[in-house]
Amino acid sequence: MRGVTRRLMLLDTASLYFRAYFGVPDSVKAPDGTPVNAVRGLLDFIDRLVKDHRPDDLVACMDADWRPQWRVDLIPSYKAHRVAVETETGPDEEEVPDTLSPQVPVIEDVLDALGIARVGVEGYEADDVIGTFTGRATGPVDIVTGDRDLYQLVDDERGVRVLYPLKGVATLQLTDETWLREKYGVDGSGYADLALLRGDPSDGLPGVPGIGEKTAAKLLDAFGDLAGIMSAVDDPKSGLTPSQRRRLDESRPYVALAPEVVRVAGDVPLPDVDTALPHTPRDPAALDALAARWGLGGSLQRLLTTLDT
Repeated sequence: MRGVTRRLMLLDTASLYFRAYFGVPDSVKAPDGTPVNAVRGLLDFIDRLVKDHRPDDLVACMDADWRPQWRVDLIPSYKAHRVAVETETGPDEEEVPDTLSPQVPVIEDVLDALGIARVGVEGYEADDVIGTFTGRATGPVDIVTGDRDLYQLVDDERGVRVLYPLKGVATLQLTDETWLREKYGVDGSGYADLALLRGDPSDGLPGVPGIGEKTAAKLLDAFGDLAGIMSAVDDPKSGLTPSQRRRLDESRPYVALAPEVVRVAGDVPLPDVDTALPHTPRDPAALDALAARWGLGGSLQRLLTTLDT
């Protein structure tokens, strides 16, 4: 990987193309009638992000494994409700809308032809790729995602923030530590502990029964972090209520394993890629062929114009 010393933008690509798919009508189709709403919507997203935030470096981070076995081994319920097909020789297949799945390879081909760095690493989710790029960055980082799990990476001192789409990407919530403290009562590093205690049904994480978001925030404020909370369980003078003490005590097996599942990895073996935002396409002939085949029209042209400025 190139030394990233300028403003780096990291895209949680699947999160964004899911939003594009549901936000752009499926009447947006290729010449042969195949829906390309996710493809064109994602190109429009990237165009707007580059126009508004002018990153020097841009990486489309991918889910090479959306449900890594090492996380499932720790907590078997992790994303179990999203499994469409179980496989014995490789990753389980995720439940994805029928007309979205065929668009994903097109998205990958278009990004590659444009020259936008696209990184997925076997055995890891896009969140882990994002976490590792963020840890290695020496300049400010903008993480674009519709997944609140990545709030754990927010770090004002290092200039790491999350751009969370509220409506398309025209309206973004700029998530920094001030916003996190006002909303959740924690900073970036505390968000993973809050999420672990609260649980997340969308990821199949049970949390600690009876410990909701507000209670988790109060406990973290009182005891500092997850380790401090669990130490308080053993201290009869700690101020925990009897029900909190009992529930936390009964949840020790979950609390012991969940941090490795909830926290994004920071040690993904990233490939050596050029992260610089391209100004001209890497493969103009391939891009022209893709534009004609899939009817990418104004969405692609607008992005090309933005990249060239």
